[in-house]
Amino acid sequence: MKSLTAAIEAIDEIEVVGRVKTVQGLLIEVVGPVRELRVGGRVTIETAAGAELPGEIIGFRDGHALCLPFGPVAGVRLGCRVVFKSHDGAVFPSDSWLGRVVDANGDPIDGKGPIARGAAPYPLRQSPLAAHDRARVGGPLDMGVRALNTFTTICEGQRLGIFAGSGVGKSVLMSMLALNAAVDVAVIGLIGERGREVQEFVTDYLGETGLENAVVVVATSDEAALMRRQAAYLTLTLAEYFRDQGLRVLCMMDSLTRFAMAQREIGLATGEPPTAKGYPPTVFTELPRLLERAGPGLVNSGSVTGLFTVLVEGDDHNEPIADAVRGILDGHIVMERAIAERGRYPAVNVLRSISRTMPGCVPVSFRPTLSKARELMSVYSDMEELIRLGAYRKGSDPTVDRALAINPALEAFLSQQREERTSIADGYTMLEAIMDKAGE
Repeated sequence: MKSLTAAIEAIDEIEVVGRVKTVQGLLIEVVGPVRELRVGGRVTIETAAGAELPGEIIGFRDGHALCLPFGPVAGVRLGCRVVFKSHDGAVFPSDSWLGRVVDANGDPIDGKGPIARGAAPYPLRQSPLAAHDRARVGGPLDMGVRALNTFTTICEGQRLGIFAGSGVGKSVLMSMLALNAAVDVAVIGLIGERGREVQEFVTDYLGETGLENAVVVVATSDEAALMRRQAAYLTLTLAEYFRDQGLRVLCMMDSLTRFAMAQREIGLATGEPPTAKGYPPTVFTELPRLLERAGPGLVNSGSVTGLFTVLVEGDDHNEPIADAVRGILDGHIVMERAIAERGRYPAVNVLRSISRTMPGCVPVSFRPTLSKARELMSVYSDMEELIRLGAYRKGSDPTVDRALAINPALEAFLSQQREERTSIADGYTMLEAIMDKAGE
């Protein structure tokens, strides 16, 4: 009955109609009763071929509404009929979404039939929870990956960024986390992905086991900017739904950079001035609004632990999007091409990675071991070039000698196959054994 009531409320009382005035690139200018409209409102454009093209109002100019379509503009001509909708877009999630692959509108694309409609609507643009209503982050969350569990411990409800260039292994790391993390539900958003990689990720990397308690939201790179942006909104909306059921949710999005690129297209289409690397100001406004939706829920409710990948262009970790995201999230995981090139996966640089909640969730008894391991890795990293060139002579510095001796064991510890799983406790035990054997 609740679902029926919500569906009835979504029906427009009167039909508000306009007409297409101009089409410039992807921007469609519509004339009509502007006073009845609002930014974010939905429209349906009836094309010359008789099809219906959904769109969204993104602004106003000279008394006309500016719209962007959710699909290709082919078939749109001057004078096409435009019907304005009263709603801003919402989905009706339910537990039957688990194990499914959907598009940015929430429609299934996995060939498994329709998805049961939930009772309550969830707006795609939900505001984040108020800061004073939220619980604090929980205890350590077992991610099943040694490099993260040990050196970049993640707490329940924390939000981290995974910063990496293309082809460094982000997708494989995401699949390891989806399979091994000690959570109830995983919500995975593939934003602007290559079409080929979607089936590869779902079938090979995730598999039936990983998909069983997961929802995958897909918007490929060839889709309209609005679809790519909406896929990011839908990913967080589904995570919020499962959080409200009292579940521990792992929300992963690949990638925030493509979300920012989609918002850049939308902003530039409305005439916003380009700023850093062509990104308009709304990009840096939308990023915190999106990311703040993840995190701890209300007291005694579920949580959303967020992992968001950032595709650093040209391996520049100080480019505008990476720089902005680092300041919003609760830590960052850095993946480096040089580490991947020498065959160590996941290619996480633990010295450049940091978890801002980690100091309070590592056992006091283990902290000296962790600190010593980091120190020796740092010493080896500083001397690595000299060691490879043969310019360092053994015996010159006892600390460098110890770092050189222990490095192979630490590299083996940080390396992990996709099928492996190591708990937090086992990771501590393994690292302590390595340090004890080296006399540290």
